[in-house]
Amino acid sequence: MMNRCILVFAIFVHATGIHGDDSVLHNQCFCQLKGRIDDCNCTVDTVDHFNNVKIYPVLHSLLIKDYFRFYKVNLKKTCPFWADDSKCAMRYCHVQPCLDEHIPPGLKGHLPNQKQSTAHAAYKYLENTQSDCDDELSYINTTISAATYEDFKRWQEYDNKQDNFCMYDDEDDEEYVDLLLNPERYTGYKGQSAHRIWNSIYKENCFRPKDIYTPYIQSSHLNGMCLEQRAFYRAISGLHTSINIHLCAKYLLSDRVSLGIDEPGGKWGPNLSEFKFRFSPETTNGEGPNWLKNLYFLYLLELKAIYKAAPYLRDELYYTGNEEEDLEVQEAMKDFLKLVQQFPEHFDEYVMFSAGKQAERLKAEFREHFRNISRIMDCVGCDKCKLWGKLQIKGLGTALKILFSGKFDKRNTPYGAKYYDNGRFQLERGEIVSLINAFGRLSTSIYELGHFRSMMSHHVGKDFA
Repeated sequence: MMNRCILVFAIFVHATGIHGDDSVLHNQCFCQLKGRIDDCNCTVDTVDHFNNVKIYPVLHSLLIKDYFRFYKVNLKKTCPFWADDSKCAMRYCHVQPCLDEHIPPGLKGHLPNQKQSTAHAAYKYLENTQSDCDDELSYINTTISAATYEDFKRWQEYDNKQDNFCMYDDEDDEEYVDLLLNPERYTGYKGQSAHRIWNSIYKENCFRPKDIYTPYIQSSHLNGMCLEQRAFYRAISGLHTSINIHLCAKYLLSDRVSLGIDEPGGKWGPNLSEFKFRFSPETTNGEGPNWLKNLYFLYLLELKAIYKAAPYLRDELYYTGNEEEDLEVQEAMKDFLKLVQQFPEHFDEYVMFSAGKQAERLKAEFREHFRNISRIMDCVGCDKCKLWGKLQIKGLGTALKILFSGKFDKRNTPYGAKYYDNGRFQLERGEIVSLINAFGRLSTSIYELGHFRSMMSHHVGKDFA
């Protein structure tokens, strides 16, 4: 039984065939979640309606645009914790390369950035001014040299990095990947390598009560942890749940050559049996429905980060060099942010890390735990899994940076006011791309969860292969 529970936590693990009694599971709507989301003031029904009716359609059309589909990442970084000896040999683990001619011209060079231009203006070179006095000792040289300006820039970059919740790749080693050519789906990656990733995340990097030996923490033990520790666990569990839903919704049903343009060599689709295996109470020691609720917790957390950074994101240029599409993306983002503004019950991050020096120590520990998890992503043996793992971890890390760095905190500022400090805090393009794509993955998971509910309620057949 313990092995079966642990298998549920393998993010990329293949079904073992022990899927429980389908006749019993067909009569149980364990994924029909109701009520308040833990540690939030919002209900599941509120999120379902808001996401599936308003957010998902807009995000689905936005994320196919060039600004968001081309993501720069280093997939060749070595694992810092153990020998990477379990590379996935499945062809579906491979990431299709991005040809140089397919990369938008604006992404190959320096991106003009409105906020950077404003920041530079604050440090512009000043003209030498001469005092009216003839005494040369009264002369003040107000020129800022180019070298000093570069020092200012490096200091600012260093300060910003202290707020990062992720360890970022060296830009020189990054390459562009087309996310639409490499969708997140089941690849066949499984075994000890896949188990080790999540075991390391849960057992070594999540806050946990003593005497808990399973990788996950039973919901009955969470109340014994402080809010910040519960939030950390629920965020990681929610991300894990989201990824598992993606793999169930786009499961490798057949390895035959398909006529579909988007599915060369295989056929992907929803696998209800796999979904039941990963989330039903019978195969998860009763925890599956709680894991599904953690997805909603993470959704609310990242939604609030986008809301909080909305004035910044609204003014971004989203530059790729394609003027027509860039203008479309700017307007689409404004429409999306208006929807985010309309959500009635946002996550309240101000109740976290609010107990003085002890809270600051906890925040530092919180950040270091998450940075460690970002390092673990380089140990994933499947390149496509690594790609999406790194992107979603960076997206979540960006959300945490927005929520808890303190640099976006203006509680009573009306939406739309420029309350961010242009010269003090900036988001890099990779952070914006990962933030919106990561939230798009959560939005898709909640949408697909509705699809699985519908399949279960209509008693769709047992075998979808």
